Amino acid sequence: MKQPKLVLIEGLPGFGKSTAAQLVYEILTEMNMGAQLVLEGNLDHPADYEGVACLTQAEYDELSRICGGNSGEVLSAHTTCQDNNYLVGYRKIINAYGPLLPKEWMDRLTRKDVYELPLAQHRKLITARWRQFTESALRGPDTYVFDCCFIQNPVTMGMIRHDAAEEYMISYIQELEAIIKPLNPLLIVIEQDDLELAFRKAVRERPLEWSEGFIQYYTSQGYGLRQGHRGLEGTLEVLKSRRKLEDNIYNLLSLNKIKVNNSAYALEAYKQVLKDRLAAWCNPPAGS
Repeated sequence: MKQPKLVLIEGLPGFGKSTAAQLVYEILTEMNMGAQLVLEGNLDHPADYEGVACLTQAEYDELSRICGGNSGEVLSAHTTCQDNNYLVGYRKIINAYGPLLPKEWMDRLTRKDVYELPLAQHRKLITARWRQFTESALRGPDTYVFDCCFIQNPVTMGMIRHDAAEEYMISYIQELEAIIKPLNPLLIVIEQDDLELAFRKAVRERPLEWSEGFIQYYTSQGYGLRQGHRGLEGTLEVLKSRRKLEDNIYNLLSLNKIKVNNSAYALEAYKQVLKDRLAAWCNPPAGS
């Protein structure tokens, strides 16, 4: 059996995805498998876009005209071209140059973030990105550990932002599944017995800016807006619907997949369960 090349960690907010991703990375390292851990928010994510704007040539040329001078050189240094799209890593630019940047420039880029685009255009960019990653990963020796970009990000963009039909979301993620099949991926979904308890715990423990932004995002657009959900209680209702959708998607996927319950928040026991599952995946019984 060829070496597995990708572990996907999924689950709802507060369920323990980031912890699981870190533990999986540690376990693979202990198993002497070369591994790369890619967490949510990574500006160099190899299969997703974080803080990246997508411009047409006309939009890019106009932005270059506005910038002028050294700003134009900065723009060019953080831009790649793909299928007539200009992809600008504007978050990296902000991190490097901050207040020195023209405000109009940054306003235009944030409005064109890949996650602000129409859903069909967004999906086309993301699926192309996953294809590029798969081709690259097949050539390298490492196993990648991804935190929440396989199911969560498409569902957030499709359901939460655009209120897309369930059939559309299923087809989108099944398309991603087909792309990554050569990597022999393993999907690990982190579960909690009590969704509300886990999310309220996350709200208490994380910065106020996180919970305010999360609630606003989940209730001011797409599915939450159409359903009339408001505030924390409304966000919980949206999360319950999201969980149902993701369970349906999980059941339809044919890749290697497992669910791991993290309700006890017992780190060592949690790690041992993950270790046992990973060992079985990497070393299947003869003839399987």
